[in-house]
Amino acid sequence: MHHRFAAFILLTCLLTYAHPACAQEATAFAIADATTGHLLDSRKPDKKLPIASLTKIATALVVLDWLDVTKQNPGNLATIPAGVNAIDSANPIGFQPGDQVSLRDLLYAMLIQSDNIAAYSLAEYVGRDLQRSTQSGSKPVDLFIGQMNALARNLEMNHTVFLNPHGLDAVRESPYSTARDLVKLTGAALKRSSFRFYVSQKERRIARRLPSGKTTEYNLVNTNELLGINAIDGVKTGKSARAGECVIISAARPPESVKNPDNSYTVTPRRLIVVVLGSTDRFNEAKRLLDIGWNLYDQWAALGRPLK
Repeated sequence: MHHRFAAFILLTCLLTYAHPACAQEATAFAIADATTGHLLDSRKPDKKLPIASLTKIATALVVLDWLDVTKQNPGNLATIPAGVNAIDSANPIGFQPGDQVSLRDLLYAMLIQSDNIAAYSLAEYVGRDLQRSTQSGSKPVDLFIGQMNALARNLEMNHTVFLNPHGLDAVRESPYSTARDLVKLTGAALKRSSFRFYVSQKERRIARRLPSGKTTEYNLVNTNELLGINAIDGVKTGKSARAGECVIISAARPPESVKNPDNSYTVTPRRLIVVVLGSTDRFNEAKRLLDIGWNLYDQWAALGRPLK
């Protein structure tokens, strides 16, 4: 009992120490156990904030759920819809209306290089299928956004509203969420092996078929500069004028295996999620928080991983 009390005191000290050391720049952050969603430390975890391209995690989940339900092949081609140049005039990949790109490559473009046109094109494609199946008079992208918000409600993301599939700031208001809600979203996404694979790729070559019939390729480069550092294997970056710099990272250690009295084993995954919102130095801040997170995780595990 004495040892457990001492461990509790140490955990309290670590929590107290963590805030001044690493929360100088982010408006909000959360460090969580990916398996349970338990917050090990946080700052303003329920503050509603713009989240920029972190929105694309929800977009990807809706697309992946739809692929599961419809049994469509992710290699199927989607056509880049009209008007996309108004969404992102920068258009680094060079997508143009009429180009055909596989759903798989659009997912890569959206998750690796955070491409806004890819996100909108996926929403349009899936939304048209929803429109046909429900015989709805709503616009395809609006139907898709409805699914994004339904996903948020199902995950009990009670302080989140999605307004578009890409996360760009809107004229009057921006999509918003909280650090705690984004832990829930990321935890759900990381349960999918396909999502984990997409976001873990540092580079990926994708192809698009032009209206002329010619095929051109583009090499995507992941916007997450922390991939491969300290076992970080995802997840997503975001940045906008209103949101500032945002990032969600995840890292895993080998699972903990404990032998039971009946000679069976209890295997516990060890994975952390770190959410950083409204930072001016997101990558360095996320790295610091991850280091502190593992220290807090070890103390929490020593206490038996209490969830209250």
